[in-house]
Amino acid sequence: MSAASDRPLVPAWLAEPADANALAPLVWPSSAARDADGQLEIAGVGVRDLRARFGTPLYVLDEDGVRSRAREVRDAFTVAAARRGVQARIYYAGKAFLSTEVVRWVTEEGLAVDVATGGELAVALAAGADPSRLGLHGNNKSVAELERAVEIGIGSIVIDSRIELERLAAIVERRRADDAAPQAVLVRVNSGVHAETHDFLATAHEDQKFGFALSDAPAVVARIRELPGLRFVGLHCHIGSQIFGTRGFEESAARVVDLHAELLAGGDIPLLNLGGGFGIAYTSVDEPTPIADLAEGIVEAVARECDVRGIPLPNLAFEPGRTIVGRAGVTLYEVGTVKPVHASDDLTRLYVSVDGGMSDNARPALYGAQYSARLASRASDAAPALSRVVGRHCESGDIVVDAEYLPGDITPGDLLAVPATGAYCFSLSSNYNYVPRPPVVAVRGGTARVIVRGESIDDLLARDLGVATPASAETSPAEEKE
Repeated sequence: MSAASDRPLVPAWLAEPADANALAPLVWPSSAARDADGQLEIAGVGVRDLRARFGTPLYVLDEDGVRSRAREVRDAFTVAAARRGVQARIYYAGKAFLSTEVVRWVTEEGLAVDVATGGELAVALAAGADPSRLGLHGNNKSVAELERAVEIGIGSIVIDSRIELERLAAIVERRRADDAAPQAVLVRVNSGVHAETHDFLATAHEDQKFGFALSDAPAVVARIRELPGLRFVGLHCHIGSQIFGTRGFEESAARVVDLHAELLAGGDIPLLNLGGGFGIAYTSVDEPTPIADLAEGIVEAVARECDVRGIPLPNLAFEPGRTIVGRAGVTLYEVGTVKPVHASDDLTRLYVSVDGGMSDNARPALYGAQYSARLASRASDAAPALSRVVGRHCESGDIVVDAEYLPGDITPGDLLAVPATGAYCFSLSSNYNYVPRPPVVAVRGGTARVIVRGESIDDLLARDLGVATPASAETSPAEEKE
């Protein structure tokens, strides 16, 4: 077979595996393994049993994988900060994956939680999270959302616009008791550093919806400091998502610390929040930076910039989500149809259609994201075949895994597993084509339990007020008054 680089329809990074059953170590949960029959197990639970109990598609989340990664990230940044005499706080970024169980897991492991909407805030509170350890983000927070955040005593609010600043100030003034502590706020700034990722994932260049330009921030901070109900505690900057290495963080830190130093003339600034965006492995060729190296490199860069300017290093905060929950998730699908397609004169691609798709994983359609896949219900000694895993939706772009080598004997009824789906899959899911969203099952120590119930067609129809009401349940307006 010719090399991938000689065949433009095959990604240059994709190599035919010696064993199409093998699980790439950094891509799959550490608990993933094949049993004696070749069946995939996650945390000791076989996928055939998961299908029998919960159906497919199915999100599977390794609880210990989430917990251990939360501890690892917490410890890495805590240690790196402590070496330089400051503290580090890790906020779990709820947008990656949020449920009450996951909030309990990460808070029990010592993390705070970052939310971006009233709905995410409600989930965190329902899980029993301490409001003082919550942070509220968002470029268009409603009055109701801000009022709720102030009401519960949220730990911090990230200011994203002038309008929002005045809106929050009015809410605090109206609600605040004379002896109440002022509301802590941060100001989100754009450092101008463009993360080396998809444009929609890069969030620190100026021409985008989040935050203030560095040049505009001093006036915003000055206004906050005029208001007795608000307390400016620091700057916030997030340069993007799925980032490997520290170079972008180091360049961004230099620019943000420059502004931080300027603002110190007006008062103490106890905190600097540098966001998150730490990447994970989605394919066997991805090499995410070890979290200890990230922590040491980023903290060292900030400390160096502070030393150069002769200012104290502030306490630091970070908001990783994907790196905590991403690898812990696997999505199970059942194969529906398989057909060979002649993609070119010398290339045949196997199209493997599954019972999910862009409604449960929108990232390939949104960002061209690459994923891996493995035959999960059995092992196979068939020769690997170049395959494309596609969904059931009426879109040609409904691709789950763009390119992968799967056993050539894959057949309807087989289970297919797609790893690294713990982040931005459940949270971006939809009902496109009126497909119910799958359940989420947590696995731990050989047991499985549902933590988010899946939807049914009846659930979808229940929201449609045009659905006829059964005659026995119909009442007249007169009867309702009685």
